[in-house]
Amino acid sequence: EVRLVESGGGLVQTGGSLRLSCAASGFTTDDYAIGWFRQAPGAEREGISCLSNNQPYYSDSVKGRFAISSDDAKNMVYLQMNNLKPEDTAVYYCAASRFASMYGATWFYMPKYDYEGQGTQVTVSS
Repeated sequence: EVRLVESGGGLVQTGGSLRLSCAASGFTTDDYAIGWFRQAPGAEREGISCLSNNQPYYSDSVKGRFAISSDDAKNMVYLQMNNLKPEDTAVYYCAASRFASMYGATWFYMPKYDYEGQGTQVTVSS
């Protein structure tokens, strides 16, 4: 069974930090780009970061503030989020895409990923 399980969300003040974790299981993670997208209330989903062939990709909205990393031995992917802003408030989802493993930049344009987690809420108060 394929599973992507997110954790680490919560409530933080503007300028604060959070670290999200994603535990992946049930598929060969080497064959996939794994990363994160988010969806705020009433907004479209937004791909924000992924690791594709160990190369990190970031959307302009998070570049310089967020950092993605992985622990391959544990099949874990992390998203360190610094200098958080109220506009970062959203449900954050871990996802995996086989196509993006070949073309990392496509992560930001995908309407749907091969596998998606259930999400974790991040709320940034002003």
